[in-house]
Amino acid sequence: MKKLHAILFMGLTMLGATSCKKYFDINTNPNSATAASPENILPQALTATAANLNAFNTYGAQLGGYMSNAGGYGGFGVAITYNFTTTNWTGLWSGIYDNLEDYQIIMDKAALDPTYTYYSAVARIMKAVNYQLLVDAYNDVPYGDALRGISKLSPTYTDAKVIYKDLASQLDTAISVINSGSSIIGIKSLSAYDVLFKGDVGLWKQLANTIKLRLILHSSGKVTFANTSFSSDGFLTSDALINPGYVRDNGRQNPKWSTWAFSNTGAAGNKAWMPSTFALTFYDGTKLDDPYRGAASYYQFPKTPTNRLGVENNSIASSPEGSFWYPAVLRGGTTGSDTTGALKGPGAGMPLITAAESYFMQSEAVLKGILTGGNAAKLFTDGITASFTYLYTKPDGKIVGTPVNDANAYIAANATNATKAYLTDISLTADPKEKLEAIITQKYIALNMVNSEEAWNEYRRTHYPVLVNTAGADGEETFASSVSESTRPDHLPTRILYPASEGAYNSSNVPKNIGVFSSLIFWAL
Repeated sequence: MKKLHAILFMGLTMLGATSCKKYFDINTNPNSATAASPENILPQALTATAANLNAFNTYGAQLGGYMSNAGGYGGFGVAITYNFTTTNWTGLWSGIYDNLEDYQIIMDKAALDPTYTYYSAVARIMKAVNYQLLVDAYNDVPYGDALRGISKLSPTYTDAKVIYKDLASQLDTAISVINSGSSIIGIKSLSAYDVLFKGDVGLWKQLANTIKLRLILHSSGKVTFANTSFSSDGFLTSDALINPGYVRDNGRQNPKWSTWAFSNTGAAGNKAWMPSTFALTFYDGTKLDDPYRGAASYYQFPKTPTNRLGVENNSIASSPEGSFWYPAVLRGGTTGSDTTGALKGPGAGMPLITAAESYFMQSEAVLKGILTGGNAAKLFTDGITASFTYLYTKPDGKIVGTPVNDANAYIAANATNATKAYLTDISLTADPKEKLEAIITQKYIALNMVNSEEAWNEYRRTHYPVLVNTAGADGEETFASSVSESTRPDHLPTRILYPASEGAYNSSNVPKNIGVFSSLIFWAL
């Protein structure tokens, strides 16, 4: 019998709901100024960003091919047809704008007190992170008129390309603001309130450079940026993990763990979804042979059950307690933790962006001449190694096994692949298209249930990894749903729709005639 509760849970998932309540939520009335200080606002704002990233990861994993519907559940509806409505994924929009208000308050307060200069710079960087998430999901969004409270209740929409251009400039400004801090008497330290980098402003500048590089790469030459150079601070070489002190407790766990593994009481998380057949082909030897990351990421690998999105019947396996993305053998709901992979445990940090993604972006940027002086092949290999390191690292920071050795063994083993050896070693091809395919394919593997929304963005931007779209293509060849209603050649959607709230309260400004199968994000193919 189908599990009737799945219909309700599906609705919550499509709304982008999360189980993590904002810590120290000071923004109960976004139209009224708050008396909280930047020190009090910053940690809860970063924690709210982590909760939003969990919702975006779910959205990206379902649309971008990492997940499929598990057996024994029904009521998936538009999750498998892709014929979204304005009531689907609304939590992505509301969650980000609520978070943006927090960062705006920090900037407004810092404008009145220069000792909060570092807080202002951090808030500016995080606004850029959040706005890019919005643009990549919706395209044009309220920007210049947004975050003004009761003075502008119906903000106009700004062209996505204009937003991208300004975000890059804002990141440059943030770096300059940080650099100016050394001359400010009595400047307040971030260290006690920064739940991302513990007050290391050098890492904040690297994050700004890294996000700016993502903006430039995403834009695909469709935006004329004011400045395409980067500060000498460089790019991230370590994982950026938000962790306010996650612990197995009500509302205080890592949000991804709460969603997919267990609640603090040991109740199972979402069991309505399981790994896609397409995703496993990059681990089980079908496309690439990767027993190392496969075992670190999936329960029962290499015999992990999979499904193609859209296939609904009782013969498909159901998800175990803790989900197939919790690889540990011991499955206790109140004891399970401290493992490898993407979920890791209730106390694990939530990835804002990983070193692997940073390295892959740098490799692509060198390939395209955006960055000079780097070695695209070495950066590509560094990205693979960083992916192994992230997955092998437990919540307490201890590394299981030898990620560098296993990464090298993985590269060497797949070098014998007669047709696709370049997917693990771009020095084996001189074709720029094949090099780009390799970079994005390895990024797809590295982002699996880590920051899945970015893999979905990258597919729409590049159409990598390659899908087979011919009639009769199976789940190993495509991650498109078997019951997709998309009219596109790849049978996938192009975007989600603006939430119903915009149609109700900002109808004069919200873009009209947006189609989930026809309206592209400006950088998409």
